Amino acid sequence: MAFESRLSGSPPRGPRRGWRRLFVAVATMVLAMTGTVVAGTVMTGPAHAASVDTSAWYVLVNRHSGNALDLYDFQTNDGAAIVQWARNDGNQQQWQFVDSGGGYYRLKSRHSGKVLDIYEWSTAGGANVVQWADLNGNNQQFRLADSEGGHVRLINRNSGMALETWEWATANGSRVSQYTDLDGHNQQWSLVKVGSGGSSGGDGSGPWPSSTGNVHTPTTRNAGTFFDGGMKRYYGIGDGGQGESQDPMFVVANGGTIQNVILDAPAGDGIHCEGSCTIRNVWWNDVGEDAATFKSSSSSATYLVDGGGAKSGSDKVFQHNGAGKLTIRNFQVHGSGKLYRACGNCSSSYQRHVVMDGVTARSTKVLAGINTNWGDTARFSRITVYGSATICEKYKGVPKGSEPEKIGSGADGVNCLYSSSDITYR
Repeated sequence: MAFESRLSGSPPRGPRRGWRRLFVAVATMVLAMTGTVVAGTVMTGPAHAASVDTSAWYVLVNRHSGNALDLYDFQTNDGAAIVQWARNDGNQQQWQFVDSGGGYYRLKSRHSGKVLDIYEWSTAGGANVVQWADLNGNNQQFRLADSEGGHVRLINRNSGMALETWEWATANGSRVSQYTDLDGHNQQWSLVKVGSGGSSGGDGSGPWPSSTGNVHTPTTRNAGTFFDGGMKRYYGIGDGGQGESQDPMFVVANGGTIQNVILDAPAGDGIHCEGSCTIRNVWWNDVGEDAATFKSSSSSATYLVDGGGAKSGSDKVFQHNGAGKLTIRNFQVHGSGKLYRACGNCSSSYQRHVVMDGVTARSTKVLAGINTNWGDTARFSRITVYGSATICEKYKGVPKGSEPEKIGSGADGVNCLYSSSDITYR
């Protein structure tokens, strides 16, 4: 991983540091009569405020690397790293410009709700860039300066330095830092509007990503404890239908993570989590039997689906056969039957729990189906429904071989937990 610790000592230095100093000297001499140079910084005039839509969400793409400004590892804590990563337009790569006045803005993450921050108010070149709670400090404020080709530089109000990809790196996970404004391509960013704006963020309503390549996978792949698919498209098991007992595309070990994957038809039974797991920024272009199945027998098992989306799940998207709690956040589902179903007639009966936060549903009939007689619960917040959908269906779970009985739907304060303010219909 190219990213260095937020709390490491001096920033890395390399041969490009000398080049930078030479560039500043030459720029100062050449522009002495035609431009303005302040403290070694080439000033080219601010971008027009009208060029920024403060109600929209943007992906910031670096001119040198082609990668996007990214909140590393989908973190939500203060001090989490800001890096560059291959563009996938996930919520962790979407930023909103919040007006601070005087031509300055804070950049708010759609995933975490926190803002871009120069760590500990540093004015040094190479300082750590992190996220932090929005305090509207000068170290969290940036102005836009125009560069050629419609690109902009982001100049920090406290330090006067420009946001850049450090040492001209191009690798995923490379650190983003600040340095003297040289108008280099590694300091230039294009602002790509991707959201319809206006919300507090994290509602799973971003655009669908494009794949970076295709991988034919005709047999189940063991993802182990960590697998990063690089936003490639994986396909090749089953017939794309709803036949039972299809093989999965991926099996994730207990405690494992699978991320940055696009699954497409035929994709069999999607992903199997053998125990606690994290499924991060995974997209199903076409759900086959199921998108993912959660199988641990431990009541303490925790599963997380963070970001991503699923289309064309004609029956259900997520199947909860084991015990424990599943959290689905910042997710979108299109054209599906149920987003989640707690198994009502598996060979073993468990108490199961699901939490949905920041989910957007389009052309989807039901968000969750649970078995109230086994003590299942479903909790909902920040749900956006386009059209209509049943939020929570209740069933009476039965032994294997029988058919569960639907016994009702709607919030009840015991099993189906939500209020009208948790659901937005559009």
